Amino acid sequence: MAELPRILVVDDSRVVRISLIQHLKGQYEVREEGDGEAAWQTLVLDHSIRAVISDLQMPKLNGYELLERVRTSKLRRLQQLPFILVSGEETEEERAKAKAMGVSDFVTKGAGCTEVLTRLNNLLVLTDAQEHLDAGREQMVQDPVSGLFTRKYLELQAAQAMSHANRHGVEVSVMVLGFDGFAGMGERLGVQVAEEVGNRFARMLAGKMRQEDSLGHFGAGQFAVVSPGTAPAFCATFAERVREAVEVARLSVQGQTVALTVSIGLASVPTDLVTSAGALLDLAGERMHAAMRAGGNRTESGGVTPASRPISIHHALELLAANRLSPVIPHLPSLAERLLPLMSLMNRELGLSLPVAEIERLLSERKSQKN
Repeated sequence: MAELPRILVVDDSRVVRISLIQHLKGQYEVREEGDGEAAWQTLVLDHSIRAVISDLQMPKLNGYELLERVRTSKLRRLQQLPFILVSGEETEEERAKAKAMGVSDFVTKGAGCTEVLTRLNNLLVLTDAQEHLDAGREQMVQDPVSGLFTRKYLELQAAQAMSHANRHGVEVSVMVLGFDGFAGMGERLGVQVAEEVGNRFARMLAGKMRQEDSLGHFGAGQFAVVSPGTAPAFCATFAERVREAVEVARLSVQGQTVALTVSIGLASVPTDLVTSAGALLDLAGERMHAAMRAGGNRTESGGVTPASRPISIHHALELLAANRLSPVIPHLPSLAERLLPLMSLMNRELGLSLPVAEIERLLSERKSQKN
């Protein structure tokens, strides 16, 4: 048998409380308090209370003061809690004050059973409808398991960014990332483990993004990032950084090391001639699938070249450890220049004879020839 909804009745008159309880008995479980302060403590501690019926004139904390505490509480459930005041000879001004403070309804003292139940039932129906609406909105915005944005919400974010870009002449870029062979990963490790791998990747990705970027789900083992105000070349640079970071990472799952790669598709406006946010995301998704079909572990940008950037020594060492020499070779002169102070220190402190001066001379000549 389902539990009855719990209602809190607050009145310093036991006779009034008994009368209200008689009206509610059978349809509601009733908890009663004799003053506003005790009622407040009960509301904070008892999460099962669905509504309050309170007198105005009470000791310690009157009805107005109790109402004010409830509506200004940091607890969301109290801010939205149905609150009915039992009115007697209050003036219109006092009623207006209660409405301004957020009272849900009034019940006249001595009102019959039908009136009390009707008003309370209507309020709880409205509250339930609002809670379902809020839950629906949250599901549209966030995935309940990962906490990431849903694809539908990403489309709304992209549409808003495109509208702003149109007015101010700036760019919007999106990238869609997918694990290569995600279905096979699910078969080998189990669907739950594969999803956890995806969620861990998403947390890593979120830590590398700007605050104004939006990260969400695109499909199974696939994620999308909406980047307002980002030029395609810089988005391509970021995509390559993410792809390389995943390639050299070694993830431990259930005691075994898992090697992962991602394929990435990029799209942007106004570079790509699309007219809607959905089309922009779909184009990036199509390019991701094209990268997968071409062998995976690559970025398909529609011809956009990544903006040049120096590679860090740490990342160069990661690539070398993964036996990936080709991405490091173009950056060797820059890396050598940054290592010269370290080599000088090693000569001095460790008594080595590294040819620092000779390396410095050769790098200088190389630079002069290029200029």
